[in-house]
Amino acid sequence: MYERLFQWVLTNKYLVVLLTLLSLLLLGAGVRQLEFSNDYRMFFSEDNPQLQAFEKLQNTYAKNDNVLFVVTPTDGRVFSRETLAAVQELTTQAWQIPYSLRVDSITNFQHTFAEGDDLVVEDLVLDAANLSDAALEQKRQIAVSDPLLVNRLISPSAHVTGVNVTIQLPGKKLSEVPEVAQAAEVLKQEIEAKFPDIRIDLTGMVIMNNAFPTASKNDVKQLYPLMFGVVIITLVLMLHSVPGTLSTLLVILFTIIGTMGLTGWIGIRMSPPTTAVPVVIMTLAIADCVHILVNFLHGMREGMEKRAALLESLRINLGPIFLTSLTTAIGFMSLNFSDAPPFRDLGNMAAMGVTLAFLLSITLLPAMVMILPTRAVRQETRGGVAMLKLAEFVIRHKQMLLWLMGGLVLLLISQIPNNRLDDRFVRYFDESIEFRAATDYTVENLTGIYLIEYSLDSGENGGVSDPTFLRRVEAFADWYRAQPEVLHVNTITDIMKRLNRNMHGDDDSWYRLPEQRDLSAQYLLLYEFSLPFGLDLNNQINVKKSATRFSVTLQSISTQELLDLEARAQQWLTENAPEMQSDGASPTMMFAHIGNRNIKAMLKGTTIALVLISAILIIALRSLRIGVLSLLPNLVPIGMAFGLWGMMVGEVGLALSVVSGMTLGIVVDDTVHFLSKFLRARREKGMNSEDAVRHAFATVGTALWVTSLVLMIGFSILALSHFKLNSGMGLLTAITIGLALLADFFFLPPLLMLFGGKKP
Repeated sequence: MYERLFQWVLTNKYLVVLLTLLSLLLLGAGVRQLEFSNDYRMFFSEDNPQLQAFEKLQNTYAKNDNVLFVVTPTDGRVFSRETLAAVQELTTQAWQIPYSLRVDSITNFQHTFAEGDDLVVEDLVLDAANLSDAALEQKRQIAVSDPLLVNRLISPSAHVTGVNVTIQLPGKKLSEVPEVAQAAEVLKQEIEAKFPDIRIDLTGMVIMNNAFPTASKNDVKQLYPLMFGVVIITLVLMLHSVPGTLSTLLVILFTIIGTMGLTGWIGIRMSPPTTAVPVVIMTLAIADCVHILVNFLHGMREGMEKRAALLESLRINLGPIFLTSLTTAIGFMSLNFSDAPPFRDLGNMAAMGVTLAFLLSITLLPAMVMILPTRAVRQETRGGVAMLKLAEFVIRHKQMLLWLMGGLVLLLISQIPNNRLDDRFVRYFDESIEFRAATDYTVENLTGIYLIEYSLDSGENGGVSDPTFLRRVEAFADWYRAQPEVLHVNTITDIMKRLNRNMHGDDDSWYRLPEQRDLSAQYLLLYEFSLPFGLDLNNQINVKKSATRFSVTLQSISTQELLDLEARAQQWLTENAPEMQSDGASPTMMFAHIGNRNIKAMLKGTTIALVLISAILIIALRSLRIGVLSLLPNLVPIGMAFGLWGMMVGEVGLALSVVSGMTLGIVVDDTVHFLSKFLRARREKGMNSEDAVRHAFATVGTALWVTSLVLMIGFSILALSHFKLNSGMGLLTAITIGLALLADFFFLPPLLMLFGGKKP
């Protein structure tokens, strides 16, 4: 049946090209439907428990998506008239940012003090330009001694300050995040122009969300052209055929357009991980084309006519290419077990691309080769001669190679425990991204961006005024402040202590929690009535006044350190305040758990994919023994790669947790092509195992190292991505593919010669 198909394709070559173009126009129209997701929540599935806990916290209190303006005066003095005037104006103007809900700064901080029997609540800085030196010093002392401000909106040395804008995005359109980010950038430039002696950096969750499309656009501009250039150069050097190169480039281009169009029609949203799909597709499409073209050109060198050589190449490669496309698609489809939706999308898009690449490589490619004039180089290529020499080396040293490769495998796999889990969302971007640079500066000079938040429940309406409850909250705060990883703790108890002192004539000896519930409630009511619009306590106390928000700001710590800290906090609550038990919730906690959750999910997905691929190989190769032997060179490269990663880097996060599923299908490709040629030599030509190995190296060896080289280069180019999830994933995948080629050249042949049996 397939021979009739190939005869029809070659006979109706112009019709095939026309039908392909029409199909491409239909599929490609879906590109107009593509949308880009710019919300960090895209990395979490709806049933993710950490996301659910965070959403519950935000629904109870105000949302805390934010833009943080980090203000640095050149003279290092925040409490100067000019700097405070700049902060004051920035605070006022920040209310105009779209979807702003609240603006907090040192200038509008609600300072309280006693005036006779009255409680006065007013902005800490009212008229910055006319403050005396003594007044400036007084304001500075108040700010750097108030636990609600220091390491949050003012540095301990008062050299950097912040203006925090709380944003409540409606979530109705994708333009909301860019709209806020653009408004913040415009305001930053206006303030810097008016006050040239200050510098402003932008960070916060909204700015991070906006950094996702920024990183992706940078990758598209830099990686895609680079990859196309590498592909062209590699194909020209390896194939020595301009028509073959042009035909392959058409297959690649049509595959990418078709895949992206299908993505748009299906409704998959683009995200930073999925921007890697075109690069992945390029490498995978080349593999199919190279195998067909190498055998085709080899046939022409042997004196075959063009049509006959192409038909023979299609005949002997159809099975292996179909098998490798199927196993690669299964490997990518295993990403559907990922706990992170963008990686599911990556897997589905890559699987669609692999399928399209297969279809185009057996239809469009041969049609174009027949249309274009083709002339084969008569002499044997250097690669072919090198493969024959390599085959002799492997046959001569098969036992030594088996022991050496076995030892290398065991050595590298033993290094896997050196990897540690670490998923810090700020490090998803490299230092060239403005958000990353601004955030690093903020962490070093003002405050942290990593948070753990709790909703501490008193168990009754109005219970936040209960002295017993407040004492437990304060004890929890004191415990957290004693932890070395903590920069700041924001708690209602600091406000209550300040109010108690105010209501006792600002006597510092009364800076403690009120001892009577009705007194606490009166203080709180009086304070809330005195607060201006937009600066109320709704972000800290729920409507029923039964629970309070408790926020902990952390230094830049590893994922494991964060999880250990939260575990210690839970133990403290269990032992000292079990009635207040509450899970920590925040984007920081969500990202801390996602890597571990994804590793567990991908272990399940990879296992299922491995079972399916193994069954397919055994059936397709028609040999249980050979099928089982093939598992070793398919599995060990992944273990070796993670072991080598443990020696070189030692950090595994969200992106690397999907590499096993991604590469499982890809590394099978080389094994399948080698085995198909080996078995064809044994079964059709009656060769012994050593001659069959020679035949496999001679017929497919060059194609294997060419395709592996292209795959390694393609995924290595991803390592240049500004988005660390893509760069880490690309580098580890390239390493895995390289080790897979090593296993297929130096581990698989000795296995086949020593344990392959007489009748495979």
